[in-house]
Amino acid sequence: MRGGPSVLGIVLAGGAGKRLMPLTADRAKPAVTFGGTYRLVDFVLSNLVNGDILRICVLTQYKSHSLDRHVSTTWRMSSLLGNYVTPVPAQQRLGPRWYLGSADAILQSLNLVYDERPDYIAVFGADHVYRMDPRQMLAQHIEHGAGVTVAGIKVPKADAASFGVITPASDGVRVERFLEKPTDPPGLPDNPNRVFASMGNYLFTTKVLLDALQEDAEDPHSVHDMGGSILPRLTGQGLAQVYDFDTNHVPGETVSDHGYWRDVGTLDAYYDAHMDLISDQPAFSLYNRRWPIYTHQNNMPPAKIAAGGIVGESVVSPGCVIRGQVTRSVLSPGVVVDAGAVVQESVLHDNVRIGRGAIVRGAVLDKNVDVPPGATIGVNPGRDGELYTRSAGGVIALGKGQRVL
Repeated sequence: MRGGPSVLGIVLAGGAGKRLMPLTADRAKPAVTFGGTYRLVDFVLSNLVNGDILRICVLTQYKSHSLDRHVSTTWRMSSLLGNYVTPVPAQQRLGPRWYLGSADAILQSLNLVYDERPDYIAVFGADHVYRMDPRQMLAQHIEHGAGVTVAGIKVPKADAASFGVITPASDGVRVERFLEKPTDPPGLPDNPNRVFASMGNYLFTTKVLLDALQEDAEDPHSVHDMGGSILPRLTGQGLAQVYDFDTNHVPGETVSDHGYWRDVGTLDAYYDAHMDLISDQPAFSLYNRRWPIYTHQNNMPPAKIAAGGIVGESVVSPGCVIRGQVTRSVLSPGVVVDAGAVVQESVLHDNVRIGRGAIVRGAVLDKNVDVPPGATIGVNPGRDGELYTRSAGGVIALGKGQRVL
């Protein structure tokens, strides 16, 4: 931030994303397409850049080629001003081993911190869908003199086992306890049926993070994870505070999409988040021009709705040609839906083709899937579950270029 505190952004993008298979069979989870034209990593990078954090390192590891390429070719900042977004692959600087966890990933990349010498470090996850102004979180961090501030969002207590859970102290700011994926955590004082879930976004005072990483590296019992190791350690030292995401406001937000945040780590969550995009008053709007989500824009012609084509409550990207019927769906660039075909409540990635008379319902089709004329997906769940991936919620998913039988 020019004239203000120096902040280095570190985006953790090295996870395998196994729960999102088959979409992660050939790519890292942050590189998965979302909302037609975006990659998941675009959301965190847009939030950081819109919030004037303009020096960002993206730590990658698992099947990172498409992610590295996307970051390198899309996120080009002003070298004149010393700004950058750069992918940083695992470098094995501390020996012949890969990252042992998210904390170890930062430990092995501390040369980035020593080069920049920032006052603060923003460590954010790479695979969530949301809008957030990190400057407001930083202001609270500085005002209260925290060692680490963790962004928290209130979720039903029944969902606690999927998150790190923050128990705030009586002042509502200091973290009293940090529990990693507990089965029965205490509820909030003002609402016993809800808890503070960690969003995986942390702001550190640089020295506090460096000291914590060194202590963690020397602990033979540590799992070397930010949520499982570093946050409990700093909580025990009285250095951790919570930032209530509900108090964060971004320009151009609407009442319906304020406070929206989704962890899209499973097929069902990924699918549901897409369904949040398509109504007239969407739970998350892609059309906020005052806090845009940036991405690479392909040089493609406008979408075309041909004679007989019908589209309703859908997001349709450039290059699509619709001759059939599309309802409540999200289409990436280059999708073709032939005459007589029906696509309902589905997510189609780049260059998917739906043949004449085919039917696709409740499905996620990765790029280059070709559905033959007359074929069906999602019509016979039992049969589809034997042929393709079927989620717990019944979403049928096909991987990149997978053959439709």
